[in-house]
Amino acid sequence: MMRQLLATVLLFLACVAHAAPGAHGPNGEHLDAPSSAVGTSSSQPTIEAHTEAFELVGTLAAEELSVLVDRYETNEPVLNGTLEVELSGIKAQGKLHADFGDYSFTDEKLLKALQQPGAHPLVFTLIAGNDTDLIEGTLNVAANQHAHGQWEFFRSPWLWAGLLVAAALAAAFWRLRRRNALQRARG
Repeated sequence: MMRQLLATVLLFLACVAHAAPGAHGPNGEHLDAPSSAVGTSSSQPTIEAHTEAFELVGTLAAEELSVLVDRYETNEPVLNGTLEVELSGIKAQGKLHADFGDYSFTDEKLLKALQQPGAHPLVFTLIAGNDTDLIEGTLNVAANQHAHGQWEFFRSPWLWAGLLVAAALAAAFWRLRRRNALQRARG
């Protein structure tokens, strides 16, 4: 009887322990997500856009929108210009980080609007020397863009249900042992 109960508990725990769809890896990545064609491990929303003269790539992080701008023909970074972005009437000026070669947008209204799920059409105005250009692109923010912390595992209802069943089995096992011990003592 005891071996059967122990085997049942171990089988149950083995069933619960496998990686289910939507499970997360050690770095918070979704294990069932298709692999990226680019090979990047970043899950941050990005924007890519270009005109005949310039191209830009931007990444939305929690505290900033970081945008790299290059000349389209030569891939030479544009470090001597000014970059402005507009989204639904919100305008923000980018600050150049010469050490990284990117323009950083930290306007609170802009970031709050961009962090909402959906497609965000952006218009960038670039002035670089005698060249001026409007660069349009769309930043897509997925609805499930949320931070996966190390405690995300404990929010799973399946984990708590499994722990409850394991506790019930342990209590039943303890009562059975106690009842058998009392019967042996009496008789």
